[in-house]
Amino acid sequence: MNDESVRAWRADAQLPGTVLLDGFHPLKHALRFGGNVRRVLTADRAALLALAAELAPDVLPALDGLAAELPEAGLRALVPRLHPTGVVALADRRTAGANLAALTGRPRPAPVVLLENPRNLGNVGAVIRLAAGFGATGVVTTGDLDPWHPTVVRGSAGLHYATAVERLALAELPAGPLYVLDPEGADIRTLSFPDDALLAFGTERHGVSAELKARADRLVAVPMQPGVSSFNLATSVAMGLFHWMSGRPPGLGGD
Repeated sequence: MNDESVRAWRADAQLPGTVLLDGFHPLKHALRFGGNVRRVLTADRAALLALAAELAPDVLPALDGLAAELPEAGLRALVPRLHPTGVVALADRRTAGANLAALTGRPRPAPVVLLENPRNLGNVGAVIRLAAGFGATGVVTTGDLDPWHPTVVRGSAGLHYATAVERLALAELPAGPLYVLDPEGADIRTLSFPDDALLAFGTERHGVSAELKARADRLVAVPMQPGVSSFNLATSVAMGLFHWMSGRPPGLGGD
């Protein structure tokens, strides 16, 4: 085991704002979208570089300069659960300043997704992945859950670096018309979402709070068959962002 690599990793892992990138795809996206990746460890350096050459040649030069090899047993001692690709990395969290600049800049070319008090780490990661894919301005969460938790970053495949991800209080929300997804709202098919909308989604169990509903400019409902209690949170976000994108000409936002 490379003791120097282990000591350096453990020291860096304790630094404020450090993000664990667990697996090849989060590492690939962090490098591709400008994340500051500080350390990369792998059980098989040659295999990692070959994988990058096949799937992401744009990040290969940076990866070649960062990747160090450590036996699998050593990697497993550093992380709670080793990804099947045998790759782990440490990076800097995207700064709050950069996130807030993107979220609050006007005019805003694409909606912000608001998750009110989400509870499931995997759901939040899936939403961030969707937001990046659709070209949303960013994802804002409220409540106690850290949207940069390692499980969330794993679920997003590292696409935190492709969009603005920040935790804010309701009083700190970016400006813009607030469209709240709620069963009591108007049918989503009867309206369109403006580019600068905040698209708000409630908790997986209880939906949106009375406070958020009271602040809404519009309540919006996705039609659902009788007897079906709810859609998955990420599915609801996907429907909302697809509805926004469908209202724009090809080549404008979300493309």
